Amino acid sequence: MSKIILIDNNDNVAVALTDLPAGFQADVNGSIVTLKTDIKRAHKFAIKPIAVGEDVMKYGYAIGHAIAPIAVGEHVHAHNVKTNLSGTLEYRYDPNFEEVSMPQRNLTFKGYRRKNGDVGIRNEVWIVPTVGCVNGIGERMLAQLRSEMGGDMKVDAIEIFKHNYGCSQLGDDHENTRKILRDIVLHPNAGGVLVLGLGCENNQPTAFKEFLGDYDASRIKFLETQRVKDEHEEGMALLREVYAIAAADKREDVSISELRIGLKCGGSDGMSGITANPLLGKVTDILVSQGGTSVLTEVPEMFGAETILMNRACDSNVFDKTVHLINDFKNFFIENKQPIYENPSPGNKDGGITTLEDKSLGCTQKCGKATVKDVLMYGDRLSTKGLNLLSSPGNDLVASTALGAAGCHIVLFTTGRGTPFGSFVPTMKISSNTPLAEAKPHWIDFDAGPIADGKPMDEMAEELLQYVIEVANGKRVNNEIRNYREIAIFKSGVTL
Repeated sequence: MSKIILIDNNDNVAVALTDLPAGFQADVNGSIVTLKTDIKRAHKFAIKPIAVGEDVMKYGYAIGHAIAPIAVGEHVHAHNVKTNLSGTLEYRYDPNFEEVSMPQRNLTFKGYRRKNGDVGIRNEVWIVPTVGCVNGIGERMLAQLRSEMGGDMKVDAIEIFKHNYGCSQLGDDHENTRKILRDIVLHPNAGGVLVLGLGCENNQPTAFKEFLGDYDASRIKFLETQRVKDEHEEGMALLREVYAIAAADKREDVSISELRIGLKCGGSDGMSGITANPLLGKVTDILVSQGGTSVLTEVPEMFGAETILMNRACDSNVFDKTVHLINDFKNFFIENKQPIYENPSPGNKDGGITTLEDKSLGCTQKCGKATVKDVLMYGDRLSTKGLNLLSSPGNDLVASTALGAAGCHIVLFTTGRGTPFGSFVPTMKISSNTPLAEAKPHWIDFDAGPIADGKPMDEMAEELLQYVIEVANGKRVNNEIRNYREIAIFKSGVTL
């Protein structure tokens, strides 16, 4: 096993693949670099002298500049490096397509074909509150229906997706809530839904019903609790009705071209951009080559790597949408008097990520080399196959909810630090390092760590692809097994 990696020949830093002591002699392309200090796994050290103001290069790109002289063998991190990022920029479309051509493999999974032609990978019964005031009522109904079904459950799960919103919101916040709740109600992973309202909320149940557009009224039911005498019994009757319909559903063979995956990373470390994220990129390229769809979000974690995505836009219109995606989010930071570059969390930094560019260049590897086919605003639903970009912050719960709301069947979530949470769709955790997978097997579903030990990326990609298909076929991931499932909705304005 190699103990260090030089990611790109243009880099002036290398990365430790394991904890290394001061005095360790690292062989970097035939040159010996003696470490001046201990270097933790996934952290960087200089392989060339770096002068004050000179760019620090990783992945072949600048991840910031030196704010102090950095000697060969010295630790390169937040104490001697600062971001190059600033405000909004002007961009020029310079197409650069690297998409990999792959033969058609006729891959399939077993999904649930819905009345409108869409496909789900789960068949669940959901309670979706229009407002947080009825969360408790919904929880009581959930508990009773689960109790009634006991060990004879004929659907994949029965869930409620609580939230604190639906009232006392204005403008974009109100619309964001309506859009995300609409997207959840219409998601094909649900075989039956009870939309549970109060009656006096801003998110009026009657208006929300119209907002859904065309929907299957046999599977989506509404209850406005202020209008009935016994909301519990009324709600239970509706839940039993949609449960009975969903219980009769059967899986059937479906082309993998119908599969939609969300790409997300959180609790990242310096190994994420070396193992787990490029592994997802390989799987994305395979899926897209077979006619499937992947969605990359976390816009603030594109800052510093955005031109790579812009120049992979399929045309000038998608390029313009990508520019707006980036600059609109930067303006959001500026309007709120917050620094654009303040993103890597304490955990990220402890894991070896120094600047936002460092994180972004690792983050964007999740989408492989596919051409960007479309850009979605927050709350939008997918309409174009292939690689899509989605507007959402980097927050794990908000971004994962947005991916599911866009129509993704499953979220592939890479992590170097570990996290247990799950969204309303299966949320598969992929570790960037094997120690994490060994320490948290009840959190981690797939270990990308062997890549650092020399296991071929293509071999690992095939293993992950087959696992994704197993999950699409019904195999539960850890967040489902432990019932760690929740939603979070983006909020940017005032609360009345």
